[in-house]
Amino acid sequence: MDKAIRITSELIQKKTVTPKDDGAIKLISDILSEADFNCHEILEGNVKNLFARWGSKDSKKTLGFNGHVDVVPPGESLLWKFDPFSGLITGNEILGRGAVDMKSAVAAFTVAATDFVKVNKPDGSIVITITGDEEGEALHGTKAILKWMKKNNESVNHFIVGEPTSKIKLGDTIKIGRRGSLTAYFNSSGIQGHTAYPHLASNPINSMNTLIHSILNDKLDEGSKYFEPSTASFTTIDVDNSANNVIPATCKATLNIRFNDLHSSKTLINWLKEHVDRTNTVHQSQIRMNVKVSGESFINTNSNFTKMVVNEVTDRLKIKPILSTSGGTSDARFIKDFSEVLELGLVGKTMHQVNERVDINDVVNLKDLYQSIIKRYFSEDSY
Repeated sequence: MDKAIRITSELIQKKTVTPKDDGAIKLISDILSEADFNCHEILEGNVKNLFARWGSKDSKKTLGFNGHVDVVPPGESLLWKFDPFSGLITGNEILGRGAVDMKSAVAAFTVAATDFVKVNKPDGSIVITITGDEEGEALHGTKAILKWMKKNNESVNHFIVGEPTSKIKLGDTIKIGRRGSLTAYFNSSGIQGHTAYPHLASNPINSMNTLIHSILNDKLDEGSKYFEPSTASFTTIDVDNSANNVIPATCKATLNIRFNDLHSSKTLINWLKEHVDRTNTVHQSQIRMNVKVSGESFINTNSNFTKMVVNEVTDRLKIKPILSTSGGTSDARFIKDFSEVLELGLVGKTMHQVNERVDINDVVNLKDLYQSIIKRYFSEDSY
């Protein structure tokens, strides 16, 4: 059995629903240590993270891999055809939660890196960072690793994040950027009253309705060179009112914006404030807003590093990958402030789904691809 397949199965058997570790970090750390990686467990909050380096931190060239071992909850177990934490290998598939997102990629780049340095002694360094807090709030995961790296003068020139980026075939898509994500929480205060006497009350639903229509009718953009149009979606509207004859005292709503490189969180917050102020003026209302920014948009254009990875994917897999910025957020949004980063991983068809599974051949091919990228990285000097 290929080592990447065995390790993927063992990782799936670890019940690592965010932020639980269940021995997953130690499993990878032991494998890396045997290949002379210097491993450091980084604890923040209740999260275990791993930083591992082969070679000197003073190396002029360092290639890094980033991934996570935490997973989303499996949901209702009766809907699964098998134990979601079995790591069962059957036919040409590995089954279980995290098979696609992204324990298989962690296994693939771990084996690729350790096998490479056991045979080769590249003029440079390889870094592997793994977190247990990517699927949750992501407050104590990759952000904590990067904070530790800065404190200890650890640098990386280029990172590959092993998120499942491929759409139909392995290697058909590489992510060179991501949209930003911002969530706004609105609270409209009114005066509770009887529906038979609305003139004695102030209905907060009215002002919230105006605000929602105002925002949704103000289109953000038509897209940019590398990004699709930004989107604004209201996800909750709530008055917590079960009585049909009572005008509520408050109305709450939540808005999520996924934005491209034509905006920043700062410009969008100002844009939202204008809508709130205008609505408050019209209705003489009191709408308040709180904002949480999950990440800014970013783009790494067709750099020499990206060209090298594209060429290696093309040569090895006989497919020309699309450079994309689609999808949600990933930990690349933190890494991009530290070094150049791109994302390359498996076909994401069943990620987060019931009966999550991954093709064995894809895992082996991804491992081989990562190893050939490592070899090419240290044999070329154009980046």
